[in-house]
Amino acid sequence: MQSADAGGSYRDKLFYTIAPCAVMCLVGVLALLTGRISAHNRKANRHSQIAFKWFFFFFLFVSTELALESNPSDHARASTIFLSKSQTDGQWSRCVPPVSPGPPMKKYSSCSTIFIDDSTVSQPNLKSTIKCVTLAIYYHIKKRDSDRSLDIFDEKLHPLSKEPVPDDYAYVDPEHKHIYRFVRTLFSAAQLTAECAIVTLVYLERLLTYAELDICPANWKRIVLGAILLASKVWDDQAVWNVDYCQILKDLTVEDLNEMERQSLELLQFNINVPASVYAKYYFDLRQLADDNNLNFPLEPLDNQRAQKLEAISRLCEDKYKDLSKAAMRRSLSADNLIGVRHSNAVLS
Repeated sequence: MQSADAGGSYRDKLFYTIAPCAVMCLVGVLALLTGRISAHNRKANRHSQIAFKWFFFFFLFVSTELALESNPSDHARASTIFLSKSQTDGQWSRCVPPVSPGPPMKKYSSCSTIFIDDSTVSQPNLKSTIKCVTLAIYYHIKKRDSDRSLDIFDEKLHPLSKEPVPDDYAYVDPEHKHIYRFVRTLFSAAQLTAECAIVTLVYLERLLTYAELDICPANWKRIVLGAILLASKVWDDQAVWNVDYCQILKDLTVEDLNEMERQSLELLQFNINVPASVYAKYYFDLRQLADDNNLNFPLEPLDNQRAQKLEAISRLCEDKYKDLSKAAMRRSLSADNLIGVRHSNAVLS
C-alpha cells in the first residue's frame, strides 16, 4: 500500500483552499443581488457593498493561491513536490532508507584549513547533483499516489533492452542505487552537465503534474529518459541527438525515441521554459534534500589553485556588475536625481 498523503496533499490543499472561498464568493454574489433588488433599502444597499468587497478580496485570494500552488515547476514560490514527499516521515518505518544509516563524517574548517565545496547554483557538482536528483525520483516512486501511466512510458510495451522484463516489474520499487546507476550511465555517456540534471527534474515534475501521472516501477526508466532527452536538447549548447541515445541504449530504436519525445512535449503542453527562479529553487531544495538524507556535498581543503579560481570568478562577477552599473548610470541618472552607485562587498562562502 503506497502512501497517499504525500502526493495527495498537493491536490487536497488546492481543494480545501478553493472550497471555502467559493462558498464565500457565492454568498457574496447572492447578497449583492439581494442588495440590488432591494435598492430602496439603505441597509441592504450597504450590505451589498460589503458583500461585493468580500467577493473581490476572496477572488484575489483564490487567484493568488492557484498561481502559487498550480505547479511548482512553473512558480518559484511553490514548494517542490519531491521535497514535500521526502519530508512526510509519518510512514518512514515502512520505507527502506535510501542511504546508509549512521552519523555522516563531516569536515570542519580550522584556523589553518578551510573546507569548501565547489558546487554553486551556476556550476553544481555533477556527481552530487545526480545523486540528489535520483533520490528525488526515488521519493516520487516510493510515495506515489497510485500507478497512473501511459502506454508510451510502459517498459513492458516499449522495453529498453532485449532482455525479458520480469513478471513483477510493475510491483517492485527500484532502490536508489539502481536509479542512480541508470541516470549516471546516461549522463556519463552523453557527457551531460549537472544543470541538465536539475532541468530534468523540473521537466519530470511538470510532466507528472500536467498529465496527472505517477512515476512507478513500470514507467520510471522511460519517463526519466524522456525528461533527460528534452533537457539535454533545451539546456546544452551541443545537444545530444536521439540516435546518440540509441548508441548508449543499443536496443532502442530512433522511431521509439522520436515518438516518446513527441508525446512528452504534448503532455508538457510544449512548455519547456525554466525560469531562473524555478531553477534556483530546485537547486537549493536538492541541497536541502541532501542534508536531510546525509548526502553531503564533497568538501575539499582550500588550496592556492582553488583560491585563485574563486578570486578570478569573484573578480569577473565584480567587473560585470560594474559594467552593468555604469550602463544603468548612463540611462537613468539626471541632474535632479544624481546618486552614486553603491557597491556591495563580495562575500565568499
